[in-house]
Amino acid sequence: MINPIVKTIELGDGRTITLETGKLAKQADGSVMLRMGNTMLLATVCAAKDAVPGTDFMPLQVEYKEKFAAFGRFPGGFTKREGRASDYEILTCRLVDRALRPLFPDNYHAEVYVNIILFSADGVDMPDALAGLAASAALAVSDIPFNGPISEVRVARIDGKFVINPTFDQLEQADMDLMVAATYENIMMVEGEMHEVSEAELLEAMKVAHEAIKIHCKAQMELTQEVGKTVKREYSHEENDEELRKAVREACYDKSYAIAASGNRNKHERQEAFDAIRDEFKAQFTEEELAEKSALIDRYYHDVEKEAMRRCILDEGKRLDGRKTNEIRPIWSEVNPLPGPHGSAIFTRGETQSLTSVTLGTKLDEKTIDDVLVHGKERFLLHYNFPPFSTGEAKAQRGVGRREIGHGHLAWRALKGMIPTDYPYVVRVVSDILESNGSSSMATVCAGTLALMDAGVKIKKPVSGIAMGLIKNAGEDKYAVLSDILGDEDHLGDMDFKVTGTENGITATQMDIKVDGLSFDILERALNQAKEGRMHILGKMLETIDEPRTELKDHAPRIETMTIPKEFIGAIIGPGGKIIQGMQEDTGATITIEETDGVGRIEIAGTNKKSIDDAMRIIKGIVAVPEVGEIYKGKVRSIMPYGAFVEFLPGKDGLLHISEIDWKRLETVEEAGIKEGDEIEVKLMDVDPKTGKFKLSRKVLLPKPEKK
Repeated sequence: MINPIVKTIELGDGRTITLETGKLAKQADGSVMLRMGNTMLLATVCAAKDAVPGTDFMPLQVEYKEKFAAFGRFPGGFTKREGRASDYEILTCRLVDRALRPLFPDNYHAEVYVNIILFSADGVDMPDALAGLAASAALAVSDIPFNGPISEVRVARIDGKFVINPTFDQLEQADMDLMVAATYENIMMVEGEMHEVSEAELLEAMKVAHEAIKIHCKAQMELTQEVGKTVKREYSHEENDEELRKAVREACYDKSYAIAASGNRNKHERQEAFDAIRDEFKAQFTEEELAEKSALIDRYYHDVEKEAMRRCILDEGKRLDGRKTNEIRPIWSEVNPLPGPHGSAIFTRGETQSLTSVTLGTKLDEKTIDDVLVHGKERFLLHYNFPPFSTGEAKAQRGVGRREIGHGHLAWRALKGMIPTDYPYVVRVVSDILESNGSSSMATVCAGTLALMDAGVKIKKPVSGIAMGLIKNAGEDKYAVLSDILGDEDHLGDMDFKVTGTENGITATQMDIKVDGLSFDILERALNQAKEGRMHILGKMLETIDEPRTELKDHAPRIETMTIPKEFIGAIIGPGGKIIQGMQEDTGATITIEETDGVGRIEIAGTNKKSIDDAMRIIKGIVAVPEVGEIYKGKVRSIMPYGAFVEFLPGKDGLLHISEIDWKRLETVEEAGIKEGDEIEVKLMDVDPKTGKFKLSRKVLLPKPEKK
């Protein structure tokens, strides 16, 4: 008999979340089916029984997959089968991974696989906000060592009120969209976008989210008790030599501290100096001894280096590159370094450098989004590339990884709200990181702002970004908040808190915390210190270019837009696209049309003004309503024995009967000197109410001869 165990979480607004275990995927170490409305996620977790020898990190792999059948849809493509993960799925994986990873024991190195699958959806509730809770619940009902539980919620502010886990429709009305992950005690991860909110408003949103998360965590604790998984599996993944640990510290700590306090501003020289201390210690051992002890020495020395760097900051306020805790590295920037793109910029902060380009396109360049629950068009794109040479690594460059997608998405969120909603161009920003030593995503935001202004994009306000760090030892009140962190300060520190914004407020944020007991007072201080840093960086950027260029580059496309009644859309397209294709061939312009909000929206793009004007003139002719009594300049399209057909408006032909060509009697049309291709003036005399045919006259525009 199947006896599933179910826990119900009340959200306080009539909605509920249920967590069910013991029914599905029972061979996994832990599995939970989460349900909210008709949205259902199955989360499973499996861990290897032992660690791979030599592993000294947490080999965690999180996968999130949405089944098209969940929403009653077929996948696209020829195979009609789910393929590689979409950007949305990868971003959801990262949200879960970043919340779970810091909570596994430091000495637990077994491979752990977390799989979350969307099996049902109604398009109302957003599944990404539920994935973290499902994954944590699966861990909670397993015997895998984990210092959770955690949960994730989305908090949105709608009409001044905070809403937990809003629906798709509600989120469209929000001015703040924040995803927060936390344990019962502490915030662990934050990511989101907002419309220039204050630091206090961001903190308030995090507090509201944490109160909701506490309820989720309590339900998982009760679930663990009912399943009987309060005792986790035993493991022994590290062999230690305490005598060797002590020897490494005694021989290397003072030397490492001296390097940390020296203020060497060069990343590679500093690392070489640290490595030399370790290599000097290793030199006392034989090759046989090193075969046994080298990995242990590396691990113990890493801990010594980490402690020396942290104590130097906490006790003396000295950072690795000699800066004060709130000091920003030297900044230089340049716009228009590349003649080919429609806009470009270089932004360099210390040893982090982004070369960013902007390309302006037409509607044909829009990105089509066809995910399971999200489909539509995207007109603002931002891509981030991180080649190995940016850190001096000699290795091949592979395809775009999860890191590139995540960093690019953060920069995209920071800037997208600054693009005017009615901007006619599709915009693509590409950031190539040429040097990296801390916060290349924030360099992308700064370089992106400069490149957009160089391209003449009328952004609402310039945006800058900064990455903040934290050094805080457990059980110690002393702590340090670091502005504009280095790569080592991120790796060896306790927080990576990225904040972007304009002079008026925050537009995006991303925070990962690796330490317990981080109070909201510390977060408030970090946010206020980040604001000071953002304003300093923004000032440096505005010294290079302080507003968007008034004109586009000469080689950038020009775009004009117009709207027409929707009943004319078919007339402009023509049968099989014949009319619109003909217009593009005749004028050299690119013309796109779509129905939006009950009207036809037309974009006309061209490299010169004449091609655009010609296309607009033709379109205006097509949508013009012929008026009886009006005089038109038309083109003779064909000659018949009984008259001529004249196109007096684009796509509108009328009959000029032989009797209406001239006052005198004509036997043939040619007698009047009219031939195909001639342009003549005609007057619209009548429109047949039944057939809609147009009757034209030329003779009424000629002087009437006197009767003899």
